[in-house]
Amino acid sequence: MDILTYQNDFLEYLESKKWVKEPKNLYLPIKYILGLGGKRIRPVLTLMAAEIFSGEYKKALPAALAVEVFHNFTLVHDDIMDDAPLRRGNKTVHEKWDINTGILSGDATLILAYQYFENYEPEVFQNLAKLFSKTALEVCEGQQLDIDFETRNDVTIDEYINMIRLKTSVLVGAALQMGAIVAKTSEENLNEIYNFGINLGIAFQLQDDYLDTFGNPETFGKQVGGDIIENKKTYLYLKALEISTPEDKNKLKSFFNQKLEDNTTKIEEVKNIFLANKIPELIKELIKSYTDLAFQSLDNLNISEENKFKLKDFGLNLMNREV
Repeated sequence: MDILTYQNDFLEYLESKKWVKEPKNLYLPIKYILGLGGKRIRPVLTLMAAEIFSGEYKKALPAALAVEVFHNFTLVHDDIMDDAPLRRGNKTVHEKWDINTGILSGDATLILAYQYFENYEPEVFQNLAKLFSKTALEVCEGQQLDIDFETRNDVTIDEYINMIRLKTSVLVGAALQMGAIVAKTSEENLNEIYNFGINLGIAFQLQDDYLDTFGNPETFGKQVGGDIIENKKTYLYLKALEISTPEDKNKLKSFFNQKLEDNTTKIEEVKNIFLANKIPELIKELIKSYTDLAFQSLDNLNISEENKFKLKDFGLNLMNREV
């Protein structure tokens, strides 16, 4: 199966659901956020895992929808916390309606996600719900750490990696493991596919951090330099603080303690400090090491070499790296 088939079948399944009922102001925002598009990477991973372990991916459609609905719940609440006006080029839920609607519709979205597990027999339901609850809590922990880091000046690289593991990677790992649970594969396969997702998720987020500062504005899809403007303590910043000269260190700290109207000079100066200290090379090495870790988990999976290649190929495409 190719990615496009999974995406199309998933979209058809999503669109077959009746999202809006009374009271409309609770359900319309749910339909709206789910209709804003995106790559649907997480539900595709659920379907792919089910196909690889059982050859029947359509059984995993309800679990894939649960993953996507949960992901969109986090977006609604994240946008409120960040006071973000736009999501995928459209108004955010709280901007289109109001903050109270955003909070309540977000809550309803989370509860809806759990309901899709009711399509499965008791044992599968229990395993899915257990993983889902664990993951949902971890995502909240990651979000709280991200908020805490904004006001801390002693964040370590290990703490940062742990934060992105919780905020981003655990949902990637869970999406894959849910497909494997539906396929009723072995305990070892369940653990290894989860580890594959965790390490690939960390590599993906580090890649995102790199592209935020050094990406091509035309292909990145977001404003380049956004993390610098927002004073985000990413790996780039933390590594530069660790290895740069006292002068560069002071400059960085000074820049990351201010919010400016015009950030052109700030972005250029910070980028120059990163370049002078070879931070782009260092983050690329780290991205490669987490990608390699992910691929090591594939070696331990009890599946065909062809299916291992499919997963590896997906990982390489996601990381946009040459073999």
